[in-house]
Amino acid sequence: MSVDRRELIRTGGKLLVLTTVAARAVEHVMAGTVDAIQRELEAEHWWAMAIDIDKCIGCGGCVRACKTENDVPLEPFYFRTWVERYRVPAVDEEHPHVDSPNGGYDGFPAASQADSEAKSFFVPKLCNHCAHSPCVQVCPVGATFESPDGVVLVDKTYCLGCRYCVQACPYGCRFIDPRTHTVDKCTLCYHRISRGLTTACCEVCPTGARALGDLKDPDDPIHEFLRTNMVHVLKPQMATGAKVYYADLDGSVR
Repeated sequence: MSVDRRELIRTGGKLLVLTTVAARAVEHVMAGTVDAIQRELEAEHWWAMAIDIDKCIGCGGCVRACKTENDVPLEPFYFRTWVERYRVPAVDEEHPHVDSPNGGYDGFPAASQADSEAKSFFVPKLCNHCAHSPCVQVCPVGATFESPDGVVLVDKTYCLGCRYCVQACPYGCRFIDPRTHTVDKCTLCYHRISRGLTTACCEVCPTGARALGDLKDPDDPIHEFLRTNMVHVLKPQMATGAKVYYADLDGSVR
């Protein structure tokens, strides 16, 4: 049977487009992020954060800056962002030792002689500002919500302090403020980024380990970061659409 070459090319092109669209649709339906895609397409900005593990020195400057900027309670164990140290022994790489004294607020003590033989690195953590946020889904009064530019925020005038969102967050990044009895968390310094500034934690980082990025801006450096690094998110199996991207994140963390 004779087939016109032009018709074959046209048909093949249509099949390729349909296959690509279908595959992308299935992928996002499975991840539960179809609505997030629509919001992202309509948004002027779509905020995310890039973290380079190799550059983090565990100085705690980001933790201190966050507490000061956002009036986070000074008592231990209340953090919008914190830093963890992972030490992976060479003989048992599946079970790292993790410590985070006071969230890394004052840095970290020097490793012991036994620990000096282990692979050691620091992992900054914060709210992942998920595109498909479990915390938003469980809030019974809509106090936890997503801004038009992809930041997960809390309206404390509506918050009941029920703790549903605290339990739903797979990243452990929410807490109840003991002063207001309402939930608190990282806001990506929304009061700053909405005025063209970066976050407090990014501003003070001495090594540039953290960087705020706008995924809607084609000239933003975050695109090169995502393109040139082996990038991971925390707990990818949760399919939350996390928007904190880590370069070369060790498998013992994920």
